[in-house]
Amino acid sequence: MRMNPLGRTGIEISELCLGSMTWSTQTPQAEAHSQIDMALERGVNMIDTAEMYPTSPLSKETQGNTERVIGNWNAANPARRADYILATKVSGSGYMNVRDGAPISRQTITTALENSLRSLRTDYIDLYQLHWPNRGSYMFRQNWTFDPTGQNRTETLAHMNEVLDTLQEFVKAGKIRHFGLSNESTWGTAQWLRLSGENNLPRVVSIQNEYSLLCRLYDLDMAELSHNEDVGLLAFSPLAAGLLTGKYQGDVIPPASRRTFVADLGGHMTPRALTAVDAYLAIAQKHGLDPVHMALAWCRTRPFVASAIFGATTLAQLDHALGSVVVTLPDVVLEDIASAHKEHPMPY
Repeated sequence: MRMNPLGRTGIEISELCLGSMTWSTQTPQAEAHSQIDMALERGVNMIDTAEMYPTSPLSKETQGNTERVIGNWNAANPARRADYILATKVSGSGYMNVRDGAPISRQTITTALENSLRSLRTDYIDLYQLHWPNRGSYMFRQNWTFDPTGQNRTETLAHMNEVLDTLQEFVKAGKIRHFGLSNESTWGTAQWLRLSGENNLPRVVSIQNEYSLLCRLYDLDMAELSHNEDVGLLAFSPLAAGLLTGKYQGDVIPPASRRTFVADLGGHMTPRALTAVDAYLAIAQKHGLDPVHMALAWCRTRPFVASAIFGATTLAQLDHALGSVVVTLPDVVLEDIASAHKEHPMPY
């Protein structure tokens, strides 16, 4: 398992990060605990979660259960808490299942952090992330209608300063080690960096945005920022919500799959996406590659990717995905992938 730097922290994180958003709904606790054991044994040293998890489906009744599943593993394995990097996220504006949609603020961070520490049964969070910005985001297929002209710059910068001050207090208290962003833009990330530098406040160490063969919004401005500012990408949905496995080709809904809960896979499921997946499946077949391994190994070729966050419903799926770390893609495969991307640049 290759290790990569987490920003300028001096911490090394594994090229694959274990995602957890199905734990307690699709994946029962015992299976989730077995996944943690297997991942750590195979060299993964990072687990990502969020206070709003599980998904598939999202609900107010189950919100927070994924953190509690991890917390139960921590309680059963207290000596192993230092063996991995634990990342979670605070929910923000508009998500009604958590704090009735309250935006991120000093008050909500304080409440959310204490809840997460209690649920995760730990004294500290290694990486505390803002799940999405208060001002809005172009992620989650909102890029098609994104309009920043309603933003108020003065209010945004005041909010950022308040958050950084709050995070500093929790860093000093030992409850947070580092902080990261999620679903952010280049301008937003640059402002967080500028304000932290000017005021000697916690510096962004990572940004968790969607990134896969089918979703490459990060390739341009964000990639440049990552390179120059040492803010690595934690790529979520590197298998494009399961599309790149090929299991949904023909517009099918396999039993117990995410599509049984979310038919359109959060906007991923489009006719153009299925056509694009056909192209990538053909590349994998041409070169004798497993499509899951190819998709995950491709993330490793991107210089700004610090880790790819993937989830597995079952232990068998986890074992399969972990096999990608021994796969190296030759130039001829990368050339075919580049050609497919030009033919299918934004399939959803």
